[in-house]
Formats: sequence, structure tokens, C-alpha cells
Amino acid sequence: MQAAVKAHRLVTLTGVGGVGKTRLALEVAGRLVDEFPDGVWFFELAAVTDPAAVPDAVAAVLGITQQPGRSVAESVAAALEGRVRLLVFDNCEHVLDAAADLIEAILVASATIKIVATSREGLGIADDSAAVALFVERAQHVSLRFTVGDDREAAAVVEICRRLDGIPLAIELAASRMAAMTASEVRDRLDQRFRLLVGSRRGLERHHTLRHAVAWSYDLLDDTEKALLDRCSVFAGGFDLQSACAVAGLADAPDDLATLDLLDTLVRKSLLVADRSAGRTQYSMLETIRQFAVEQLAARGEASEIRAAHSRYFAGREADIMALWDSPRQREAHDWFTIELTNLRTAFRWAADQGDLDVAAPIATYAAWLGYLTENYEPLAWAEELIEPARAIDHPRLAALYLMASNCYMAGRIDSAIRYTEAAREAIGGASDQFAYSVEGLVGAPYVAVGQPERWVQSCRTQLARGPATNVYTTACLVIALDAMGSYDEAMAAGNGLIDAAEATGNPYVLAFALHSYGWAIHDADPARSLATLRRGLAIAHDSGNRAAVTHLSNNLCLVEAEHGETLAFFDYCIVAIENYHDSGNTYMIRSPFGLLAAVFYRLGRYEPAATFAGFAATFPVAIALAPYGTEMTHLRSLLGEETYESLARRGEAMTIAEMVPYAHEQIDKARTQLNAVSE
Repeated sequence: MQAAVKAHRLVTLTGVGGVGKTRLALEVAGRLVDEFPDGVWFFELAAVTDPAAVPDAVAAVLGITQQPGRSVAESVAAALEGRVRLLVFDNCEHVLDAAADLIEAILVASATIKIVATSREGLGIADDSAAVALFVERAQHVSLRFTVGDDREAAAVVEICRRLDGIPLAIELAASRMAAMTASEVRDRLDQRFRLLVGSRRGLERHHTLRHAVAWSYDLLDDTEKALLDRCSVFAGGFDLQSACAVAGLADAPDDLATLDLLDTLVRKSLLVADRSAGRTQYSMLETIRQFAVEQLAARGEASEIRAAHSRYFAGREADIMALWDSPRQREAHDWFTIELTNLRTAFRWAADQGDLDVAAPIATYAAWLGYLTENYEPLAWAEELIEPARAIDHPRLAALYLMASNCYMAGRIDSAIRYTEAAREAIGGASDQFAYSVEGLVGAPYVAVGQPERWVQSCRTQLARGPATNVYTTACLVIALDAMGSYDEAMAAGNGLIDAAEATGNPYVLAFALHSYGWAIHDADPARSLATLRRGLAIAHDSGNRAAVTHLSNNLCLVEAEHGETLAFFDYCIVAIENYHDSGNTYMIRSPFGLLAAVFYRLGRYEPAATFAGFAATFPVAIALAPYGTEMTHLRSLLGEETYESLARRGEAMTIAEMVPYAHEQIDKARTQLNAVSE
């Protein structure tokens, strides 16, 4: 590892907890201390619970203060420029993105800093330092005034090097443009890289244009290899063997083994990259290669045919992916969706633009459902886009499209969600076939957002009257709807036998959802059992990759822990709910925990943040966030005085989500410190 640190500016140690990553990093840092005249610095990130606080934690250790007009991360990066230091970032896994962003900023700003990081998973930072150094060297050769001192230009240089896949010739050609352009201007034109990246006229005959360099390797392929490479250029973000076979259609490669041989050849010739880290081989092309292959595919006159095949393939994956989802192997379906989202997007876009509803609608439907469960709401917009053309021809997917689109209330679009809900109820009422994925019980959920949960109850009961095929999930929805009405006795009665029935489905999401609905129904009647039920649901949701269920279960666990459990556990669940709602863009639900936060902070004697949280919670579309805590808020108002309370509440009401989330983190950390001090 000492050799690795000497050879590279960033070395990341990954592995499961307890294998000795920290011990090894410290041992190596100790042996190399004499090689860094400005010292070796250690940053323990395990105690940093808020990702946004990572730059502050590092700045505090280094004694760096924020500079005017710069963020803390930019200030740290600027202060380290020219220093010869080794920085050790320990335990990055729980603040992975924030740590990676800061490390990347430091490496861009200073060519003399070296970094060792430990994490349970990779930081996802390419070793861009050599590429950036090459760009800067060549740019200064053509323009003595060139510098990456400006943060935006530095970021542009890093992006150029990444998008050019670190190819030295491409980077040199891009840098040569600095004589008459800025880095940002070059970056913005990289979609035309083969026209942009050319050398001087004297050298055009050999590898002095990027096109000629790529063409030289391409021309060494035989016709079948060229055809497969060109056809695989339609994939966005990568592909596997099954995907490649779907678009290949090659007479010389009649089966998957023949196609596999071709893929192997392209990998060995460095025109494809094979990634086996996810347990199955995923192929990809460097973007420069892909753009060249796209041009060749168009020159063959095959672009439309292969793009259509690509779209049909991903529409056709619905049956097997959703069968996987409706099984104990559900997590594999969620992981597949995450990996293939860029391909699903490309496939949907092509089919929708061609007006092919029979291809676009299946993609939109199952992608929207998997996206809803993993808290990626992008595909909901695909479903919305297809509603009008589907309605015009009474397409069989219309009811499913309405239901998926109705989930837009999570992004705060409540009026639209209600319209889609009304249309979905009408469409389902006239449908003879079973609804897609047996989740029609979800029709009516947006009614809660307008204070009419009884209409969801009515919708669920209507669906249950249609037959037993969808009883388990729809019954769970009925229990949730009754919970939302405050009809807990009815909810408990409706939920009798629900968990056993959910167990029998073998579907982890259905079981987690049933545990969620019933666990919440009994939270007043049997708090201990409620906690156990909700915690079990949370564990199942975690294991099966159901991020939406994790978020909603954490949200409900907040309340039960606050009222009947442990305050520190309440804070843990609260952070998960708030962070997940924020990260996913769920502007509807994010305010729901803040009424409870206000009550808990009042009980802790932290009155100012309590009033601020109360003001923020009051903007929840439904007046339920603060309703259960009316007495406590009245006492809080009395303790602070009317004028002070109103001032703090107005401050909370005026805060944006982006402002409130770090504020909540800060206040929760202070409250935790207070509680820990008392316990000690």
C-alpha cells in the first residue's frame, strides 16, 4: 500500500467493518510521515452524522475558516493548494457523497496533496489527477495565462477529463483549445467532440484528430465485430449479454455464446469495458467510443431499426422483472431498475417519440412503479406524458398510467394527483382485467393530502368488493386509510389476519407494507407490539431494497418511539425520514415529522427550535402535522410569549426545505449531545 500511495494521489481502502482498514491506513501514514513536510492529517468521519457537515469537520481539524464568497469545501480546497500533505479520511461510508465531493475538490485544487480514504464501499472518484495535470500542462503551453484558479473553470476541467474518458490524445486536443476558449466553453461542446478535437493542419494525417485515433482501432475489427459494437452503442450506461443479444441480430452470432465471444474480443481490444463488480458482467463503452459507434450505426442506415429493438427489449423485460419483484428475490428487481434506469429512459423516449404506445406504456408503467418504491420519481412523468395519447385510443394501460401518475402528489403536485386519482377510479371501475401488479388499492392515497382519507377508504372497499385476487395489498391500503382517518379500532379490525396473509404472498414489499399499516393501527392500543411490528417491517424493507417503505416506516417509528420508546431512537428514525424525503424530492411528506420534532424539542426545553419546527410543520398541506400536539404548542406559545413564538414560527414557515434540513440536523445533534451528557 505504501507503493500505491506514492504512485497515486488517491488511494481508497474498502472492505467490511472490522477488517482493519483504519489500522492499515494509520500504519502506512506513520511510515510515510517524513515524506510530507506539511504533515499527515487524520479526519475521523464516523462521528459526523450530517453529510453537509463533512467540510466543516475537516476545516475544524485543519484550522481553516470559510473565505468570503466561497463555500467551506472550496475554502478548504483553496487553503490546501501547494501544500505537501497526506490526508487520511476514515470511515467515509455513511457520508460517502459528501466525502467524495470534498476529496475531489481538494485534488483538483492542489497537485501536491495525497489522500488515503477508508470506506465500506468505493468513493466513486476516478483518478482524475493525472488527466487534469496533463490538461493544465498542455493548456499552459498554448496559453501562458491559463489557470484553474476559478472554481467553475476547475470543475469544467475535471468534467472535460472525465467525459473524454481520460484519453491522453483527447485531453491534449481539448487543452489546445485554451488558446481561444475557456474550459467551460470546451466542456459545453463535447457532444461534437470529433469536430472540436482536431490538431494542427500539419498533423492531420495521423492520430492528430480524435476521430482518426478511434477510427484506427475500429478499422482493425472484422465486419461482425464492427456491427456488434455499432449496435451496442444504443445502450445508455451499459448492457449485459442478454441485452446485447436483443439488439445484435447477427447471422454470424446466432446464439448467446457466439455473441459472448464477440463481446470478449471487443473487451480484449479495449473497445468495451467489462465490469463484474455487481455479481454479473456489465459491459460499457467509453463515451468517446460510443459516440463514434453511434455515427457508424447511422452511416449503416440501421439507427432506427436498432433503437426500436432496444425499446422493444426493455418493454419486453416487464414480465420477468415484475415476476422477480413479486418474489423473495425482490431486491434484485430494484437493483436492476437502478442499474438500467438510463436504458429505460432512452427506450421510453424513443418509443414515445415514435408514438408507439404498446412499447412506451409498459416501460412507463413498470418503471414508474419500481421508481415509486425506490423513491425515484422521474418515471412518474413518463406515465403522465402518455395519458392523453392513451386516453385518445382507450389504451388498455390507461388505468395503470393514471395510477402511476397520481403518485405525483409526493412531489407536491396535489391537484394533479387528485385529477389522476378520479380518472383512475373511473378507468378501473370499467376494467375487466386484473390491474397491473395488483396494486389498485393505492388508488385514492392522494385524498389524504387534501384531508379526505374517507374517500380512500371508500375506494379500497370498492376494490375489495370486486374479488379476492388483490385482497392482501388492498386490505393493507384500507388499514392505512383508516389509520389516516384516526379510526384505529376499525383499522385493527380490518387488519386481523393481514400479516399472515401478507407472509403467504412471498412478496417482501407487501409484507413490509402490511406490517407498516397494522403496526401503526395498534400504536396506541399496544405500543410495545407496535414498535416490534414496525421494526420488523423496517428490517424487511431494508433487506429488499424498498427505500420508500424504509422512509415511511421510519416516519411512523418516529412517533411511536417519541411517545412510548426512546428519544435517541426517535432522532435516529427522524433523520432517516427527513433525509430520504429530502433526497427523493418528496416535498409533500417531508414536513410530516416536524410537528413531532416541535413537540419533542418542547419536552426537552429547547423552545426556540421547537417553535421554528412548528412554523415549518404548519405548512404541511393537511392540518395533521401539529394537530396531536395542540396542547403542547399552546404551552410553548405561553412560555415564549406571543410575540417571540410568532416570530420564530414565521421564521420556520419561511424557511425552504433546503434551509430547514441542515437546521434540523444541527438542532438534533445539539439535542443528542444534551441527552448523552445527562445519561453520563
